[in-house]
Amino acid sequence: MPAAHDTSALPQELSDVPGWFPHLDQVLFDWLLTRQESRGVYGDLLEIGVYMGKSAIFLGHHLRDGEDYTVCDLFEDEAPDGANEAESNKSYPTLTKQAFERNYLSFHDELPRVLRGPSSVVPDEVTPRSCRFVHVDASHLYEHVHGDIGAARDTLLPGGVVVLDDFRSEHTPGVSIAAWEAVLNRGLKPICLSTQKLYGTWDDPEPVQEELLAMVREREDCHLSVQEAAGHRIVRVKSKKGMRAPEFPPSRHYRAPDPAAHSAPQSPAAGSRRSPAAHARARRIAADLLPPVVTRAVRRGRSK
Repeated sequence: MPAAHDTSALPQELSDVPGWFPHLDQVLFDWLLTRQESRGVYGDLLEIGVYMGKSAIFLGHHLRDGEDYTVCDLFEDEAPDGANEAESNKSYPTLTKQAFERNYLSFHDELPRVLRGPSSVVPDEVTPRSCRFVHVDASHLYEHVHGDIGAARDTLLPGGVVVLDDFRSEHTPGVSIAAWEAVLNRGLKPICLSTQKLYGTWDDPEPVQEELLAMVREREDCHLSVQEAAGHRIVRVKSKKGMRAPEFPPSRHYRAPDPAAHSAPQSPAAGSRRSPAAHARARRIAADLLPPVVTRAVRRGRSK
């Protein structure tokens, strides 16, 4: 379920944007996209399902001249069927196109092309074999995810990468069925699995897997396991406690913390020191108020 956030506040950093985008997935997105760019792979970016824009903002940071970026979401529009409408009303009641655009423009000068409607519009709006990276994070219902995976396959360039969110969450069995069905029957080949996402390709995954394995083995903040299943090498990556996200530029609303606000407060001991005159007054008051027997005992103790 969505976390409780103030959706009206302008984000100063990516972490301020509501949504679910773990540090591990930020590392994997960044590594895969940078790998494509270092090899001169040009192609468009596509995100199906954007919520408040957290991963969309991250993807937009990798957009280069000559590339297009398309995002698609229902936002506050009517869902295409009753089950999808119930899902949207329950999980995304605060999602609006205005909120997404406000968050995105906090980090970027221009919006991506925004398709407002069900993900079924993607095949008619995105050129086939034009994308190098597709992130699918829309409906969790099997029928919709099945269609989104097909759309991703048709829009990807050779060597392109698709990322399927929530492929293993207990509340999204439809995504799990559609994802593994694509692996077993529709030619999708897993590159790796994170806690929440399946990264795959319809091309040979071995070259990218070998480089990924080398990268992860050099890190101290990841758990790594490799298994074989149904003829596929399954690379599983899990973050360790304290894993940090990649560096990401702050938004245009960022304000650096005031150093004065973090200065060390005066210690209680230092603040409680009194002047000799104050001590003298205290002694006089004590002499006036304490019983004589107590006063005499105090004076005897001092003289000793």
